[in-house]
Amino acid sequence: MTVSVNNLTKYYGSAAAVKDVSFEVNTGEVVGFLGPNGAGKTTTMKIITCFMPPTSGIVTVDGYSIFDNPREVRSKIGYLPESNPLYPDMSVVEFLDYSGRMQGMKGNSLVARIDEMIDMTGLGNMRHKDIFELSKGYKQRVGLAQAMLHDPEVLILDEPTSGLDPNQIIEIRKLIRKMGENKTVILSTHILTEVQAVCDRVLIINKGEIAADGNIDQLRDDFAGAETVNLEIKANTNISTDEIAGQLRISDEVISSELIETLNGSYKFRVKSPKGIDIRTEIFQKIVEKNWILLGMDRKVSSLEDLFRSLTKDKKD
Repeated sequence: MTVSVNNLTKYYGSAAAVKDVSFEVNTGEVVGFLGPNGAGKTTTMKIITCFMPPTSGIVTVDGYSIFDNPREVRSKIGYLPESNPLYPDMSVVEFLDYSGRMQGMKGNSLVARIDEMIDMTGLGNMRHKDIFELSKGYKQRVGLAQAMLHDPEVLILDEPTSGLDPNQIIEIRKLIRKMGENKTVILSTHILTEVQAVCDRVLIINKGEIAADGNIDQLRDDFAGAETVNLEIKANTNISTDEIAGQLRISDEVISSELIETLNGSYKFRVKSPKGIDIRTEIFQKIVEKNWILLGMDRKVSSLEDLFRSLTKDKKD
């Protein structure tokens, strides 16, 4: 089951919310749609799920066009919107029964599927409560149960763990991972650790455009800048910190070596090298050669947060 987005553009008046966006997601992939507020994530999801038309571009789900075959597209998608639309005067069971009937489900198969979803999303004690009585976290669970009720081949989840407590978040992440084994899953989130915990691949969108697309390790390799080694050493008191910094420039591969903190009897330095070049062995050999004492050394590899900030920060002229 493939979701294919090609040259998608959406204008609100004269403002472009999405600009020429293209990507493809296949069965067995859990793709994180990551971006700051207003980046175009929710607009893209609404277009894929036939909630709004694009200004231009083509979207197909399993080969069905959102323009020519919207009914077929909707039947293949389970959608949890950012603003979870629930009927507060219905009980949980009543709402899921209504949602299932809207999807053409009925009879014993619908009853069995409702029970399965209630169990899967941890709603057992809430099944007969009216939705208005539920906390935000439980309302989010009802939305997830509704999205998965008709066993869709594609799940589109906009901020699926919003409002959940830490234990609930872990449970829902496990559920999404399990569903992603044989479904096509696209989820948006502001939580970087969620992308790392759940997603096989990340799409970073900024100002309506795709800024990056790939697995996290691949993107870190592609976009990372200099690598950093932070170290703390004790040295002879008759040598200056400038001299130590100079000695730590062990080769032409070192971009910079600088003192970052003076402690009681020790110094912290930061040494930078080009990405992919690990200079810790050479630094250690230099420290041994100079008879200094190494108190600590660590290598900083670019994180998803570093990557996200570098790709979405405003560029100043």
